[in-house]
Parts: sequence; structure tokens; C-alpha cells
Amino acid sequence: MTLPLNHSWREMLGPELDAPYMQALTAFLTAERAVGKTIYPQEADYFAALNAVPFADVKLVILGQDPYHGEGSGAGQAHGLSFSVKPNEKVPPSLKNIYKEMAEDLGITQPDTGYLMPWAEEGVLLLNAVLTVEAHKAASHQGKGWESFTDKIIEVLNAEREGLVFILWGAGAQKKGAKIDRARHLVLEGPHPSPLSAYRGFFGCKHFSQANAYLAAQGKAPVDWQLPSASNQLSLLD
Repeated sequence: MTLPLNHSWREMLGPELDAPYMQALTAFLTAERAVGKTIYPQEADYFAALNAVPFADVKLVILGQDPYHGEGSGAGQAHGLSFSVKPNEKVPPSLKNIYKEMAEDLGITQPDTGYLMPWAEEGVLLLNAVLTVEAHKAASHQGKGWESFTDKIIEVLNAEREGLVFILWGAGAQKKGAKIDRARHLVLEGPHPSPLSAYRGFFGCKHFSQANAYLAAQGKAPVDWQLPSASNQLSLLD
């Protein structure tokens, strides 16, 4: 793929971008767009999570599954960061539950925006296992090659960095993180925050405080999880 990619990630993933499976994935996405299918996020945002956090700046990874497939206010909710939506979109149910747990764990205010770019700026890699989806068709791009690419991202982080936090919510994320070296990194696992499963142990998991305690013990700055208000975020974007 020839999409813009942060040079630090291109150094780590360069050969992967030219692998046969990525060429096949590129051909698939091109063909889907050619027949008029709407794909989220926009093409320029496929690598948004990586472009938001240079390789050396990653200190925590939150692994999601697929981009949001809803159109939201018109251009799509998804913008390339897992669990995040654009500032003018409604906060999705799973993210509301994440905020509820975060507020209970840390005693901070629940945000009124679903835009998580400030977390990325704190060193949080908001990575989906699959980086694209067809509009209104959840999981429609699973098995097309993205999983191999994001496996490689996790592989290089695991091997080349130390003292990272990996937050894996749900069986899919936990399966993808099975090869993470628990002696080198902190792995926090729990049920997915969706309304269907959050009450099975996601609420009360205290992953936010555990992550910050670990980072502090590693001599790293804890993540500031408090997000600016929606109006402040929109004014910054303007």
C-alpha cells in the first residue's frame, strides 16, 4: 500500500506493506470501491492509529476488532482509531461503558465526546484488528488480510519494546494477544465493554489505574485519561 505511514512505523513494517497478502488486500479494496461500495474509514485514515503515535512513543495498546460501520452524520463514524468516533458523533454504547468504568476507577468526569485522539497523543495506540469495513456490514472485511498486518504490529511491539501495556477486551482481542511476552509487558484482559458483556466483569476491572501504576513503575508518565469536552475538541479542530 502507498498510503501515508509514519516513517518510524514504515521502518518496522516496510516489507510487510509489499507482502503478497497486502497486495491482494489492496486489490480487494480497490475493486470494492470501483463498484460503488462505501468503505469506512476514509482511505486516508486507514493507518490513522499508527500515524497518531510514532513507534517509539507507544506506551499502551488498546485493541479493538473492526471500525464502526455506521454512517453517523454522513461521512462515517470511524476515523481509524479503535473505539473512537469523530468529535461531532454520538458516543457509541461500548465507549460509554468504557467511560463509566474509567470514571469509577479514576474518579474523573465522564467525557461528552467519543473522539479519542487526545489518548493517542498520550501514547495510546488505538488499534483495530481489521482496519476497514463496508458500510452497514459489520465484520465484512475480516479474513481479507488485515489480521496478518495487525499481527505484525503487535509482534514488533512485543519484540522491540519493553514495558508496554496491552489492554485486551473480549475473546477476539485476547486471542490476538496470545503471543505477547508477559515477562516484558503488562497484559490486562477482560470482557468486551459492549452492553452485551460489560456486566460480566468489565465493570470493576480497574484497567486504567492498573495501567498507570505499571507505567509509573517503568519510569514512564501515566496516561492522562481525562478528555477535553466536545466543544473544546471541536474548537481545536477548527
